[in-house]
Amino acid sequence: MKIYFAGAIKGGREKVYDYAKMVKNFEKCGGVVLTKHVADFNLSVTGENNISPKEIYERDIKWLEECDIVFADITIASLGVGYELAYAENLGKPIYAVYEKNANVSGFIRGDSNIHFLPYDNINQVIDKINEIMK
Repeated sequence: MKIYFAGAIKGGREKVYDYAKMVKNFEKCGGVVLTKHVADFNLSVTGENNISPKEIYERDIKWLEECDIVFADITIASLGVGYELAYAENLGKPIYAVYEKNANVSGFIRGDSNIHFLPYDNINQVIDKINEIMK
């Protein structure tokens, strides 16, 4: 299964440890994570500086089109993640959005009935839910 994992980059990297745990778990379940770089500890809020924004856009659109499922951590507000979710929804991809229960998540996104929401208190709850979905 090809997974598109979305998480904040320029919006903030506070969740990178959780991103890394989720990516590792996707792979443990046999998934191929197309966007592993989102969980890279060396990637800062400056983003990917070795390629142009156009190259990032074209690459990510290609990955969205070829993925089987989209998971996104929406705990940190991110314009890019919001755009990715809308694009994936337009493609008819199954979408799962995880977020910390106390996060100030967009009401617009939360109101989208095409997205499956997985609120959590700690990352282990998310891992358990991911394991169920990946079966």
